[in-house]
Amino acid sequence: MPATDAVSPERTPLKLAAFLPYRLNVAAAIVSDGLARIYSRRFGIGVPEWRVLATMGEFQSITGKAIGLHSHMGKVKVSRAVASLEARGLIRRSPNEDDMREAFLVLTPEGARLYGEIAPLALAYVKRLESTLSPSELETLNAVLEKLMRRTQELDDPPA
Repeated sequence: MPATDAVSPERTPLKLAAFLPYRLNVAAAIVSDGLARIYSRRFGIGVPEWRVLATMGEFQSITGKAIGLHSHMGKVKVSRAVASLEARGLIRRSPNEDDMREAFLVLTPEGARLYGEIAPLALAYVKRLESTLSPSELETLNAVLEKLMRRTQELDDPPA
């Protein structure tokens, strides 16, 4: 693209490093990667598998679709993570008598044991992360995140 055709900064004032969605994404990736290093090295699972395992640990019996909705992961990512955990004997499928097209997923005893080991490590990581904030900063951060998530859900289309 010739320099004369380039979009001028005056017409497009977006600076990625200051763009809120970008900053939130980077912050989330950095925090998630830090935690992932802990459970990846020790237990050999990745972020999608951890999210599925954590969701199942929270809800006990849940469908893949519900896992995706709860964890904000796409169908393919959930399906691959479920297949991986199932192949390792960490989860099993239980038929849904009301809808044979889907199954409920439950942790096996080995999956529950693994969850029981990882969850305290994850909570300790969060505690160390949060220790850099004062109680009022943490309260403000949580309130701001909730507010942003609610507002994001309200926004269907960007303004014209």
